[in-house]
Amino acid sequence: MYLKITFNQQQSVFDQQQFADDDDITTVAHAELHSRISPNIWLLVGRGKAIGGKGRKKIVQPPAWAPPLLSPPPLPHPLVWRLSVAGFATRVTTTTTALLFLPGSLLLLFLRRRRCLVPWPLGLRKPRSLAPSSSPPRPPLFPSPASFMANYIHVPSGSPEVPKLDIVVSEEDPSGRGGVIVPSQVFTDGITNKLIGCYVGEEMNDVVLVRIYGNKTELLVDREEEVKSFRVLQAHGCAPQLYCTFTNGLCYEFMQGEALDPEHVCSPEIFCLIARQLAKIHAIHAHNGWIPKSNLWLKLGKYFSLIPTEFADKELQKRFLSDIPNPQVLQEEMAWMKERLSNLGSPVVLCHNDLLCKNIIYNGKQGDVKFIDYEYSGYNYLAYDIGNHFNEFAGVSEVDYSLYPSRKLQEQWLRAYLEAYKEYKGFGTDVTEKEVEVLYVQVNQFALASHFFWGLWALIQAKYSTIDFDFLGYAIVRFNQYFKMKTEVMTLTLPE
Repeated sequence: MYLKITFNQQQSVFDQQQFADDDDITTVAHAELHSRISPNIWLLVGRGKAIGGKGRKKIVQPPAWAPPLLSPPPLPHPLVWRLSVAGFATRVTTTTTALLFLPGSLLLLFLRRRRCLVPWPLGLRKPRSLAPSSSPPRPPLFPSPASFMANYIHVPSGSPEVPKLDIVVSEEDPSGRGGVIVPSQVFTDGITNKLIGCYVGEEMNDVVLVRIYGNKTELLVDREEEVKSFRVLQAHGCAPQLYCTFTNGLCYEFMQGEALDPEHVCSPEIFCLIARQLAKIHAIHAHNGWIPKSNLWLKLGKYFSLIPTEFADKELQKRFLSDIPNPQVLQEEMAWMKERLSNLGSPVVLCHNDLLCKNIIYNGKQGDVKFIDYEYSGYNYLAYDIGNHFNEFAGVSEVDYSLYPSRKLQEQWLRAYLEAYKEYKGFGTDVTEKEVEVLYVQVNQFALASHFFWGLWALIQAKYSTIDFDFLGYAIVRFNQYFKMKTEVMTLTLPE
């Protein structure tokens, strides 16, 4: 019985189907997405084990009706050189599926259209039996292709592995299991996690940062994706070295420099560096053949499902009921945003998604900037990342939206960004007025989604976080600015 997993184009879901071939049984014990070769081709690698009828052990072999050895088509991935054992292909109503067998594993090549994108093997014969399995149905390996594409970040081959330590760092036990280097400094700027800098000697010349995850932040952040993003950015020279992760945090290299404030990011000398560094990240190709899809709407939906309905504290509850829009209004706004913003034509790229001022480190000696904190990074709309950064000109602790960048400053910023982005993508550096205007409209309208995102985020934090910060007040500020800004920016139109 061979396991076949197909993509159902009509239902947009992955289906599993088992089909028998005498008493030979092959089951896939583990499967994971390996790469996307083109918009219509997926590669899936699964570890397999063979169990014959009556419990006899057998070696994984192609079925008798499989064609002779094939030479695989030229695909842009080193794994292709191993795909030369055997293969077969079948046509079904909505998909073409080719399975290539490797020693000890099974690789499935999905072709999403009825038209096969690789040559049909000669001598192909129909399977002898397609009888359904009598075993209970297994749950789908993948909930939907949309969620897969939204979160898949490919770590470059050769990237060093990051040690995972099975320890918990706790304030109740400051010595830990290996001891903590002292002296240390506790940084207080973060409102998601606790950050401690550990160093030797009197001066902070050689510092290691230890980040302790905030309470219930696993509801907000996919920690595995954070580590992937960290490794990808490190491989491209955009992030510090990640030393290790542990149960409730991670440890990484300290970046020398100054964390910026709102007054710094409006300086042309600095904002041109920021624009260039963000363009470098956006130009990173980390999807390994996939067509990337934004995870914005998935995250907004998840956050909406987690917002509290009430607070035990009477004062908080009073503010919550009077100043936060009711769930129906929030849901309607999310639907409106998705419909409107998804059609602006903004490219989906690898984004930082949390470029507030304190996450930008300026090194005056080297004349460059680097970004830190990649918890919310992932594939998203290019314009969202920039619009989110412009929103952060207002600050966090004392929010002042009069600091939102003027159109003149934005156009200078966007031109510097487009010049750098085109350079990194190999398109030259010439930027037209129309390109700047298009990006200006996209950025300012996607800034609405940024306000909404952090408004939902702050509501969740207001319920769970132990950090001393008025999260409910912050949520109120972000939602108020969302509705105020909506009336202003939705009059903007893309140039013809």
